[in-house]
Amino acid sequence: MCIRDSNVGALYAPVRKTPMHRWHEENGAVFENVGQWKRAWYYPKAGEDMHAAVYREARAVRDTAGIFDGSTLGKIDIRGRDAAEFLNRVYTNAWSKLGIGRCRYGLMLGEDGMVMDDGVTTRLGDNHFHMTTTTGGAANVMGWLEEWLQTEWPELRVHLTSVTDQWAVIAVAGPKSREIVAAVSDGIDYDGEAFPHMAMRQGRMHGALARVFRISFSGELGYEVNVPASHGLDVWRALMEAGAPHGLTPYGTETMHVLRAEKGFIIVGQETDGTITPGDLRMDWIVSRKKPDFIGLRSLTRSDIDRTGRKQLVGLLTEDPAVVLEEGAQVVAAAELPAPPVPMLGHVTSSYESPSLGRSIALALVADGGSKMGERLYVAMPGRTIPVTVASPVFYDPEGERLHG
Repeated sequence: MCIRDSNVGALYAPVRKTPMHRWHEENGAVFENVGQWKRAWYYPKAGEDMHAAVYREARAVRDTAGIFDGSTLGKIDIRGRDAAEFLNRVYTNAWSKLGIGRCRYGLMLGEDGMVMDDGVTTRLGDNHFHMTTTTGGAANVMGWLEEWLQTEWPELRVHLTSVTDQWAVIAVAGPKSREIVAAVSDGIDYDGEAFPHMAMRQGRMHGALARVFRISFSGELGYEVNVPASHGLDVWRALMEAGAPHGLTPYGTETMHVLRAEKGFIIVGQETDGTITPGDLRMDWIVSRKKPDFIGLRSLTRSDIDRTGRKQLVGLLTEDPAVVLEEGAQVVAAAELPAPPVPMLGHVTSSYESPSLGRSIALALVADGGSKMGERLYVAMPGRTIPVTVASPVFYDPEGERLHG
């Protein structure tokens, strides 16, 4: 091979595959590239386009159960005497009193107070935590945390280890998920009181040592099964077999996006763009008012953070429920566009057809959006504007009853 051909085509960049990649290939998955990872995008059956496949996958999760390969999530093992204090400093919320075997969702800010990553971190022991990050942010977060430990807080006794590739992650979500994971488990009590939402239990899954987290990115009763990567494919197959009587359906990243958008769950990098604070996401509840300090706290006290006119996360419902807005489209105040430059109120961040609601839904960042509930706005497109109503970003099961089933 000529040297000049060694960095083109399939050799242009490294490719990372999950432990279950072969199963996805054998079962007709269409893949998308996420960073360097090959991720199952959707699983079309004969005669299905992406729309039909995603509709079927989403309905399966809501009605019975779905299974999802989440192995690409960033994972960091955190150990040491000062591990809890370290988390207190890098997340906006409090961590010192988190119980062993409990999970907590956290937002991580840059020094400018803007959201840079999010994830669920679990306390495995007094001085031992398991952190998850976004797929695309894993390397950046690891470097960011090491920089603070090595240059700003060298007195903290904390050791970080990237374990992204060491664990296969299999999410099982839906009303039948408890029955399915229990059928393959040993040593774990799945009773709702013994194993509540945002908890972790350890045992065996199809013979492999397993950490099972009761967390959900779909808004349904759900479990994320973590097993050593070498056991991932076997455990996936065992879960598929146990779930067959319940119609367990594999679903891909497109369906994952639809499900989380129905619940108003954010994706960092999609609902954020480097200029968004927790307040802009209307997530002030996650910012501790009692901690003396954390990365980004000082910047959150700037007057600009509380000014009127900042973009805030809202939902948008089109007047015509069949119209799906384009992501990135600009939100304006008037149906008739004035001569340029046109004042823009914000933009659409996520937009899908919702199988659960039977209509289109969208998330958007809109100036003072939190005070505009029920108002009529417009989304500008070439040659026309699309009327929309500002709504809550939580479109489905707003009380979370299904999550705690």
